[in-house]
Amino acid sequence: MTSRIDQILAKIDALHAELEEEISQRRAVFRYRMEHNRVRFEIEALRRQRALRIGLRSFLARANPWHILTAPVIYSLILPFSLLDLFVTVYQAICFPAYGIPKVKRRDHIRIDRHHLAYLNALQKMNCIYCGYCNGLLSYVTEVASRTEAFWCPIKHAARVSQPHHRYAHFMDYGDAEGFQDGLEASRRAVRRRDG
Repeated sequence: MTSRIDQILAKIDALHAELEEEISQRRAVFRYRMEHNRVRFEIEALRRQRALRIGLRSFLARANPWHILTAPVIYSLILPFSLLDLFVTVYQAICFPAYGIPKVKRRDHIRIDRHHLAYLNALQKMNCIYCGYCNGLLSYVTEVASRTEAFWCPIKHAARVSQPHHRYAHFMDYGDAEGFQDGLEASRRAVRRRDG
């Protein structure tokens, strides 16, 4: 890997840290704090949220009919998502110890907390639980897949990849036959580390 790639990755990491700090500062604006991984709103903030909640009847009366008609299609995806969750979890439980790769923690990816917001009605809360699970699951699966790819095939693609995972920049260049074996071993060592 070139030092220019290292510099770009360092800038990306710095921007991620800056973004996280900005998000963290917004907690004070919306008057909540985190205590032991739980959200705690100030009493007045909760009152204000409850006052702004749109009741379920009003919400459904104003809903776009197409949104209501397509809801079963959206919710039907819970079956393949649940199966994906099961299979990926079993896969990493069996294979990662055999490869010496640290397991991915689901709780680091699947966050279900938006249903605690008092300004959401029951249906909106259910939707937030569903989206938190599905999007978190995809993040979890991406991390499992990226560790697998780094172990078995850490080669960049010939064509551009949109939104590659964070390990991708460290992969070997496409067509680098001379560096493949050494690069493969280096990638395996990196992914086996706890922070890899």
